[in-house]
Amino acid sequence: MPLVLARNLIQMKKGNKCKPLLLSSSTVILLSSTIFIHLVCQLAFATSATDTLLPGQSLRGNQTLVSKDISFKLGFNWLSASFGIWFAKSICHELVWEPDKNYSIGDPQSLSLTFLENGTLQLLNNDSLLWSTHYVKKTSVSVVLVLLDIGNLVIRDETNDSMVLWQSFDYPSDTILPGGGLGFNKIIGKNISLISPSSLYSLELDTRSRGFIIRDIPSGSMLSGNFPSWMKIREDGTDFVMFYDAQTYLHLDDGGRIVLYNLGDCYSPLWFYPENPFGYCGPYGLYSSYSRSCGCPIGFDAHNTETNRFLGCSRLVPIICAESMFYVIDGIDSFPDRPQFLMAKSTEECEAVCSSYCSCMAYAYDVTCLLWYGELWNTTMLGSDSVGRHIYIRVSQQETSLKNSKHVNIVVLVAGILSLIISVALSFLWIFLAKLFATRPLDARSGLMVFSYAQVKNATKNFSEKLGEGGFGSVFKGTLPGCSVMAVKKLKCVFRVEKQFRSEVQTIGMIQHTNLVRLLGFCVTERNRLLVYEYMPNGSLSSHLFSDNSETLCWQLRYCVALGTARGLAYLHEECMDCIVHCDMKPDNVLLDTDFCPKIADFGMAKLLNRDFSRALTTMRGTIGYLAPEWISGLPITHKADVYSYGLMLLEIISGRRNSEKIKEGRHTYFPIYAACKVNEGDVMCLLDSRLEGNADAEQLERACRIACWCIQDYEDQRPMMGQVVLMLEGVMDVLVPPIPMSLQNFVGMEDHSTDLDTF
Repeated sequence: MPLVLARNLIQMKKGNKCKPLLLSSSTVILLSSTIFIHLVCQLAFATSATDTLLPGQSLRGNQTLVSKDISFKLGFNWLSASFGIWFAKSICHELVWEPDKNYSIGDPQSLSLTFLENGTLQLLNNDSLLWSTHYVKKTSVSVVLVLLDIGNLVIRDETNDSMVLWQSFDYPSDTILPGGGLGFNKIIGKNISLISPSSLYSLELDTRSRGFIIRDIPSGSMLSGNFPSWMKIREDGTDFVMFYDAQTYLHLDDGGRIVLYNLGDCYSPLWFYPENPFGYCGPYGLYSSYSRSCGCPIGFDAHNTETNRFLGCSRLVPIICAESMFYVIDGIDSFPDRPQFLMAKSTEECEAVCSSYCSCMAYAYDVTCLLWYGELWNTTMLGSDSVGRHIYIRVSQQETSLKNSKHVNIVVLVAGILSLIISVALSFLWIFLAKLFATRPLDARSGLMVFSYAQVKNATKNFSEKLGEGGFGSVFKGTLPGCSVMAVKKLKCVFRVEKQFRSEVQTIGMIQHTNLVRLLGFCVTERNRLLVYEYMPNGSLSSHLFSDNSETLCWQLRYCVALGTARGLAYLHEECMDCIVHCDMKPDNVLLDTDFCPKIADFGMAKLLNRDFSRALTTMRGTIGYLAPEWISGLPITHKADVYSYGLMLLEIISGRRNSEKIKEGRHTYFPIYAACKVNEGDVMCLLDSRLEGNADAEQLERACRIACWCIQDYEDQRPMMGQVVLMLEGVMDVLVPPIPMSLQNFVGMEDHSTDLDTF
């Protein structure tokens, strides 16, 4: 159209040489617009992009790879002179990945990205190599380079999408997109971290907790923190975490701050850390949130530096343990990182413990005792007029007290020596009593505390308030100083030696998940083994399902409990470093917190009890219980035994009745048989707890009933993995109608036979 219009206008001008060609303003605008649109379309056509690059092909100049959903593009950004992956259809043209930070682009026109025949990807400036994947194809498969819809650039097999030979997610720059991770990647044998655009800060995984470490690269100073509990993170043991929320991404900015954004946005953060700039003041430095400046405590001086950056404080006089004292600092806003917690009743008791260890550099008493070993990092102060909290730092007496006189009276000297002897004796006595009633950390990674028997006995008031009793032992309620409530399980089986028990408890203590009851610590004596757990105020699931005195759980809450329990089991089976089989899944071992979030208890008991575990299981209530057929037949026990128990428990969640109770529904007396038959017939509403009066989501109910019947199949390979159960409950995976298990069909025959005999 625009070419035809232009050609007609030229012909008009040629045919009327003596007459000027006059065009109205509207005609000029129309002509200009149409020609501009045409040129843009021609340019777009000329530079049209694909998501795939074949061996031997290259990207040059303004050519790009664009993902199929047009969310990401790979190419050169003319504004920032950078090459990498960008948001394609967002107003935020944020660089989310670049090959390397150690090269200069130079002339953009001479830049090219070439995919070689041997599967290597190279970034070239004329003939000069700027960056390469250093991957050389070792097989005869045909490979392609593809930019996926999730922003991941992959070299993979042309016909098999799952055979990925290299991917940009394994080499992030300053951003983690959905599906990316942080920590040690076992597949590539490399520790994955982020580097800020300024190259001054790095983000690493903190393997001691669900957290991270931000490192100031020039100074070596560090700042630690934890990811929020609502962030969707899948943990692979303690060494690697994957971010799987498809709507968000994580970014480390120029100032060393971690920011979480919605995908495609870079202006409205959902979460960030730290709140203050990363101007934290190095070892022993004090950061004032009022003046936004750094300082040093008494007895310290700032590190010598030629830059304007504050790099921390160093002692004026080295510490000699016997010649040190504690100096109080007031107005503390936030305490230093990584304190060790100790049960103490007063500031004096806390000071006595810290004084007894030369490696203890500071202490504070804030409801409980906090101890710091080694350097103090990231201490924040309030304004000068603010009260705040107190911390006591160990300093040399030479810096805080006047010199004693050189001439000391012999009587004063003798009195001083006697006082010293008495003080030392009292100190030793005090330390002995403090150790008797105090906890100590077992290991920095596990975070477990070692409780003394006297302390646990005192906290539980001599084990007077029993919460329940099971096959492994009795559970008692206890209260720690500071009104912290705990649950103490007093195990009653014979155990292995103390060293092995401690090792196994430490392993269990490192397993943390939102749907697992957290182990806080333990106590070991010659005759006693006690485990200290977080307290669950709403008790067990069984007390809400089967008790006449409790309020009936609504359907939505029951479904959430079933889903949360499945997630906890999936974590134990599939996401821990070693698969952990619970071996005793039942409603009594699912506890509910304040918000009725389900948490699995007693996981790891098989690991602790070893050979005595089977004897503990014999105390289970009910003749049929929750045991899978392989328990009875003597076959090896795997995680699929937990799946079977979960299926039976799910039937109880749906029906509100124990499976072991006899029923009278036609010819059926065992509820799981009746449920399997009804699910097979497509009639599931009759299985719902009558107390709910039919108030349930019909689709969720049918889904849950089918899942339960799949879980109780006779053979292990017919039962789903718990990870699949989670996907089914979330509605991500379809659930077909399960067959009636053969053992239950035989049971039906036995019931029919017994009914016939009763008629004679």
